[in-house]
Amino acid sequence: MLTKDLIRLYPELYHVAADGSWPAIERHGLLSVSALVTRWGVRQGAPQAAILTRRRGETLELEHPDYGTAVIRHQKAMHESSLAAALEDDLTPSEWYAMLNDRVFFFLQKTRLNELLAARSYRDDAHTVITVDTRSLVAAHEDDIELTTVNTGFAQRFSAEPRGRDSFQSIEEFSHPTRAHASTKVVDVAELAVYRGVRDITKHVKRVERMRDGTVLERFV
Repeated sequence: MLTKDLIRLYPELYHVAADGSWPAIERHGLLSVSALVTRWGVRQGAPQAAILTRRRGETLELEHPDYGTAVIRHQKAMHESSLAAALEDDLTPSEWYAMLNDRVFFFLQKTRLNELLAARSYRDDAHTVITVDTRSLVAAHEDDIELTTVNTGFAQRFSAEPRGRDSFQSIEEFSHPTRAHASTKVVDVAELAVYRGVRDITKHVKRVERMRDGTVLERFV
């Protein structure tokens, strides 16, 4: 895929964070879970592995005397046996979770954002939705950006997409159909990931909103 086509077809990107998390994100940047646990002082070894290589059935909160509370979202949409069956390249569930925790994720279309906000595990709660400018983000982080056709945080019985070590590809490597406009019927690209996160997220933000099930409750930026 050409970088200019990514920017043209998907001018905005959408990240869903925990309710109330914007002050910490504004201060520290949009960190991957692996970067966050290091910054929040979680000990290396077993304590970090318990967070980074296992499914989170519930939202996890980390406390720091100077930084306050960091919220790590649950992974309720991941069914363990379904995930294991979908993995390729001899990849284990623990390795897949570690791959996810090394990245932060954005939707490229608002329809995908609204589907997540309306999902059973999310629709009753408020969320922080960060909208960023694609051109700005790509200019600063293109070397760390990856694209995928996989809904990486979803794996349910009979509906888990195959996934493996090559599920994340650079913009240049990613195969995207030639289109005049982004398709609303076919998902050409499911998610955009940034390896290790976006520490300068405030430079790329267009809007930060508190939302519930697609409804804007409050706007911060």
